[in-house]
Amino acid sequence: MKKTNRIIPAKQSIYLEGPRPRISELGFAWDVFWQFIKGFRTMHFLGPCVTVFGSARFGEDHPYYHAAREFGRRIAAAGFTTMTGGGPGIMEAANRGAFESGGTSVGCNIKLPHEQHPNPYMHKWITFDYFFARKVMLVKYSYAFIIMPGGFGTMDEFFETITLAQTKVIYDFPIVLYGKSYYEPLMKAIDSMEAAGTIAPVDKTLLFLTDDMDEAMHHIATYVRKNFKVKPRRRLWWLFEKR
Repeated sequence: MKKTNRIIPAKQSIYLEGPRPRISELGFAWDVFWQFIKGFRTMHFLGPCVTVFGSARFGEDHPYYHAAREFGRRIAAAGFTTMTGGGPGIMEAANRGAFESGGTSVGCNIKLPHEQHPNPYMHKWITFDYFFARKVMLVKYSYAFIIMPGGFGTMDEFFETITLAQTKVIYDFPIVLYGKSYYEPLMKAIDSMEAAGTIAPVDKTLLFLTDDMDEAMHHIATYVRKNFKVKPRRRLWWLFEKR
């Protein structure tokens, strides 16, 4: 069988040896803990955020890039911070729209051999080694989520977010799917889940599918302003939290 090269090579080769030495596991746990602490300190004063998910592979001439850039502008105009995965494509576009219009633009980047480099349109960002730590940050500080067209990574982020809302681990914050034609096959699959009884009919109400940007932003703003008040976070000098 012909051997093919991976599109994204593994970070390093590891033998499938089961549990690693205890000191290695302790080092891994400390590394994860430290990344969370850095993430908390970086993002603590930057909310409330609206997170935009989407493909890293769309160039700036693509219609979805233009749409994400406009979303960034509108998120900033609504008084929210725009948060993304910090990379190129849709992420860059949303950060760029917020950055260029005077809004706050932040990102949670991930180390990958290819594709993922921090885009230049962020005021602050942090780069993670682990996808699961990164996803915690992308959800923790956000009041709403916009899911632009994307691939496996975007679907992973989308389904994890909606699962957290479905199970009430997070509030049922607005989750907007933007791009009716792109998401039509996915919506049919979700309908089949309902028909099979693997999700409840009410679970589908957690989604808001649209091609209308005004409609999307109105859905987000109405929900957030109706249900939440933003309380400024006080900086503590003894934690070295600078203004």
